Amino acid sequence: MNLDVNTLFMVTIYVEAILGLLLLFAWAQNTAIHAVCWWGFAHLIRAGSVMLFGMYGSAPDLVTIDLANALLFTAFAVTWTGARVFDGRPVEPIYLVTGAVIWLLVCRLPVVADNVDLRSLMASGIITAYTWLTAYEFWRGRAEQLVSRWPAIFMLFAHGALFLLRTPLVAVLPWSQTNSDMFGSVWLTVLSFEALLFTISIAFILLAMAKERTELRHRTAAMVDPLTGIANRRSFLQDAASIAKQHGVDPRPTAVLLIDLDHFKSINDRFGHALGDRVLEVFTDAARKAMRTTDLIGRLGGEEFAAVIRDTSRDKAVAVAERIRESFAQAAQTVDGRPVCATVSIGIVHCQEVVLDMPELLAQADQALYFAKEHGRNRVEIASLEILAQAGLEASAGSKKPLPDAAAQSAA
Repeated sequence: MNLDVNTLFMVTIYVEAILGLLLLFAWAQNTAIHAVCWWGFAHLIRAGSVMLFGMYGSAPDLVTIDLANALLFTAFAVTWTGARVFDGRPVEPIYLVTGAVIWLLVCRLPVVADNVDLRSLMASGIITAYTWLTAYEFWRGRAEQLVSRWPAIFMLFAHGALFLLRTPLVAVLPWSQTNSDMFGSVWLTVLSFEALLFTISIAFILLAMAKERTELRHRTAAMVDPLTGIANRRSFLQDAASIAKQHGVDPRPTAVLLIDLDHFKSINDRFGHALGDRVLEVFTDAARKAMRTTDLIGRLGGEEFAAVIRDTSRDKAVAVAERIRESFAQAAQTVDGRPVCATVSIGIVHCQEVVLDMPELLAQADQALYFAKEHGRNRVEIASLEILAQAGLEASAGSKKPLPDAAAQSAA
């Protein structure tokens, strides 16, 4: 079978239709990502447009050129809309048909209808505009860590550039001076083959983006606290263990903070759990602003939080804890118009040892936190020999301080 234009047109029709159905099938398996549905229909529309192009000579030009191009532009517009939907931006119905309407109206003008090069340049410009807009939409969403975005952006930009340069290249390349008919056939074959490769590649890249996002969201759901957006208990302990391993290779002074909101149950009882959740969000925001982006913070459960600050002195760690306490106390004076006046107590332990024993440091920070609550709350306490000795005496007394649930289960 010769690789001529007619053969490529037939292959392209089948490939576009199959890819469209494949994307729709993938969307049916996970309807949460609506962009895949848009991309599937874009391929089906493109298959229809190529089918009309293939009827050139056996059907009126109004169908095989004007209508075929209008469908082609709409297909690229649907792909662009899918990119907008993918990143949560609204659908713009008017722009879905803008390219097709401009084409159908302008082609009725005599100066355009009789000028093949001008019509070709206009068609290329419309396709390039939609293709580059699609690349731009993916670029705008680059904050989401999807590796598949980058090959999609590159391919869309390159494909748009090739369409934009198509008409000028036909005019300047030397083949057109010697045998225009041969060149037209060769050039059209090259473009058709490139379009076929592009449509296959971009379909699989877009499908990979959707799959990568699904996997990313699953990982995020397992590792991020849904209310506050910071690490949950599991993620925090894993990240803290990683910091401990890094510390073994490159020891740096490290501080561990254990933070507890004061009288949080009373806040829930007085104002309701919805406002209690808002208080947790207010605290998270205050803590993030008081810490470096490289510091680790997580929600251990309920109203209890923990943080690890690496490469810091004892005084700087205390200053960070005080900033958290003061900024939260100020921000939580009034929450959603209610006089909450929430505060936090913070326990700190500072370690300059070569080995970073994270469970032991958390236990010491917990003792400092307990001391802060016993001595009035809304304060920062640093784990010291006095505090740890007092905790040891209480532990030896046994009956004076009940064991936490986890410890009690271990003892049992």
